[in-house]
Amino acid sequence: MLGSRRKARLRDRARRAAVRDFHKADARLPLGELARGVVRKVFPDHWSFLLGELALYSFLVLLLTGVYLTFFFEPSMSESPYRGSYAPLRGVRMSQAYLSTLRISFDVRGGLLIRQTHHWAAVLFLAAIGAHMLRVFLTGAFRRPREANWTIGVTLFMLSLLEGFCGYSLPDDLLSGTGLRIAQGIVLSVPVAGSYLGMFVFGGQYPGHDIMPRLYPVHILLVPGLLLGLITLHILLVSTLKHTQWPGPGRTGRNVVGLPFFPQYLAKSGGLFFMVFGLLAALGALAQVNPIWAYGPYRSDVVSTGSQPDWYVGFLEGALRLMPGAETRLWGHTVSWNPLLTGVVLPGLLFAVLYSYPYFERWVTGPTGERHLCDRPRNRPVRTGLGVAALSWYAVLLLAGAQDIIAFVFDVPVAGVPRVLRAGFLLVPVGAFWLTRRLCLALQERERELLGEGEETGLVTQGPEGGFHPEHTALPRAVRHAVLVRDVPRPLEPAGPAPRRLAERTRTALSAWYYRDRIRYPATPEQRHEIAAVLAGPDQEPTPPREG
Repeated sequence: MLGSRRKARLRDRARRAAVRDFHKADARLPLGELARGVVRKVFPDHWSFLLGELALYSFLVLLLTGVYLTFFFEPSMSESPYRGSYAPLRGVRMSQAYLSTLRISFDVRGGLLIRQTHHWAAVLFLAAIGAHMLRVFLTGAFRRPREANWTIGVTLFMLSLLEGFCGYSLPDDLLSGTGLRIAQGIVLSVPVAGSYLGMFVFGGQYPGHDIMPRLYPVHILLVPGLLLGLITLHILLVSTLKHTQWPGPGRTGRNVVGLPFFPQYLAKSGGLFFMVFGLLAALGALAQVNPIWAYGPYRSDVVSTGSQPDWYVGFLEGALRLMPGAETRLWGHTVSWNPLLTGVVLPGLLFAVLYSYPYFERWVTGPTGERHLCDRPRNRPVRTGLGVAALSWYAVLLLAGAQDIIAFVFDVPVAGVPRVLRAGFLLVPVGAFWLTRRLCLALQERERELLGEGEETGLVTQGPEGGFHPEHTALPRAVRHAVLVRDVPRPLEPAGPAPRRLAERTRTALSAWYYRDRIRYPATPEQRHEIAAVLAGPDQEPTPPREG
């Protein structure tokens, strides 16, 4: 009895001490207010919003496995004979970078598992970032006030490509060495400054002895630090600007409907992390990737047949193979157009378009307020068509990077494959854009019919006149609401009878091209006012949507 009372007093004393210490800490740091804000944060409950978390959790796996690998990797180009466990390479002279990677794979306990898990995590990280960016693009989640977050996301994607290429190049095997040789050729193709840049990066004539010691800190410190900082800023902006959400009953541009962070969303997100970790560990254990022992150490006079880079830089390989060889000599300098256009100009244009697109669409759309509801891709046919065209363009370049393998597998002349792919590079994106745009309009027309007539029940009745008529039922309220709530801008009107400035004429023409195809949905004036109230963000008063 006395013992239980003493225990109760001790628990009460500990509770009071904990509360007192918390209040002291909260007086110096706003922990309570911060914790309440985090706990009460609401996240939309839709699978497409988990793509960003998939990238985040694969990045965490990259950090964990990468720290382990740094204990055993030696970024040195000095050579010595191999005397490890892999018998076919014993006695072969190789760099310490390649030798230490072999040691990780065959002599370090769990080394091959961690190395392959690290590689698969990198592949998943870039794939998740690409899918997340595509979701943001197709749903219009980059619009005001999220232009800065889109810019951060594009920068993350660019840095991830650099990080992946650096990590891919560190083992100094024959495959990655070939990739570095191509990168050196691209650097040298820069007019005037190319040779100086090549000497700065490689520390001398290729391959030099400085490239690995320079790539290593970039891969493990510089780029990961930038990625970690930008990911943190990206998450803070998402939390501050609030999450976008799909249209639905109760969801407006002024609220967020979903699960609270604690405990529901935390449990859901934590489960996703363990699923990602388990999947990557299973891939690392069961699916072989980048078997460097099969390639051998890098030699500058040897290139293996069928060599393919990782998929995320495969489009650059394809562009190099599709571009005809051409040179121009100007003022004592030789300009090699193949590596310059495909390795410098093409990626530069790609990221310039990605960075500028939100501002370009706002320019052709006109002034709009904040937008917190996602667009359904079918309601923006031109934007969706552009996204699909970009994907098809990337697919053609990816196939072009494997043109020798395609010729071997299908037993066709290797000289004819580039000609077909060059035609596809020009025609496939145009066809993909046209087809996607027509499909979007067809889906809108189908929804217009469903709104007006309802869904067929499968029953047919015979009227008094003897004719047969299919029965229809009205769409469910939630589905009807999600279909009707859409923001379809009108084309911009000309500033006057005949705009004089070229910029005004261009803007008007592009706006007409973007928004001229309009399918009107049946809605009463009251419904249109309700739709306007749902779409209106916190910075604007509800106005009837401009559907015409």
